[in-house]
Amino acid sequence: MPEHRPVRVTQAEAERLPMAVPGLRVGLFGGSFNPAHEAHRAASLLALRRLGLDRIWWLVTPGNPLKDNHRLPSLAHRVAAARKVARHPLIDVTGGEAMLGTRYSCETVERLKRRMPRLRFVWIMGADNLATFHKWQSWRELADLVPLAVVDRMGSSLAATASIAGRALAKYRIDESDAAILPTLSAPAWVFLHGMKSPVSSTRIRAAQEAGQGRGAGEGARNP
Repeated sequence: MPEHRPVRVTQAEAERLPMAVPGLRVGLFGGSFNPAHEAHRAASLLALRRLGLDRIWWLVTPGNPLKDNHRLPSLAHRVAAARKVARHPLIDVTGGEAMLGTRYSCETVERLKRRMPRLRFVWIMGADNLATFHKWQSWRELADLVPLAVVDRMGSSLAATASIAGRALAKYRIDESDAAILPTLSAPAWVFLHGMKSPVSSTRIRAAQEAGQGRGAGEGARNP
């Protein structure tokens, strides 16, 4: 069977923000998506169901300020690949941060709320991100801007809740049984969602891909 490659998108198409009707509950799931994978999709479906969201936007960042972006594939390439992985009518993939001209998540949320004041946004992140949330630019401001939904990640639960940000925001945490009301709450407010225990990560996938390419290069050298 031939390999199905992602449909190509232009830079302008990649940067286009999704259409949205006022009043919708929209989850914002940010990341470099290098590459997007099934755990991203599973976390999104869990959030859609548990939070009662109408849509989830995968915000494919032009570059992660906390990571080395030297070898990062183009935004258009990552958006196209992520759309292939998302394959769900309620998940929109956009590189809209590039169009907004924002670098940090706090800036992005602030700009989106100004542009679309009648949408109810929720910021979605993995538990591994909460563990390092205090390193994000203006993380307290982000927590004050939008409710947060933290999705469990294998091996990250205790580190997340015991982290600097987890302790600082502990009094704003709502019970998981009340997750469906999170989009209606004023920030700061957050919930920890269990039920997603995938060990898959973009870092592991990239490492496996690089190892495979290395083996392939070696075989090619031996068998020209």
